[in-house]
Amino acid sequence: MGNNKDVSFEKALARLEELVSKLEEGNLPLEESLKLFAEGIELTKKCSRQLEAAEKHINILIEGGDGKPMLQEEDL
Repeated sequence: MGNNKDVSFEKALARLEELVSKLEEGNLPLEESLKLFAEGIELTKKCSRQLEAAEKHINILIEGGDGKPMLQEEDL
């Protein structure tokens, strides 16, 4: 998954799971492990940015009249 720039959150998360599985097997040469680890770090950063953006969007959607977020806990 060479270019992770335009990858959806779901695809990035699936690729991360794939990378973790491969790395946990421990059968890869060191160079390949480092390459997959670096890809995983980039995907993790991407997912984190997407989650932060989603959180900001949610806060905007639920702002009160005074412009401050009105976060409410829902009953589970």
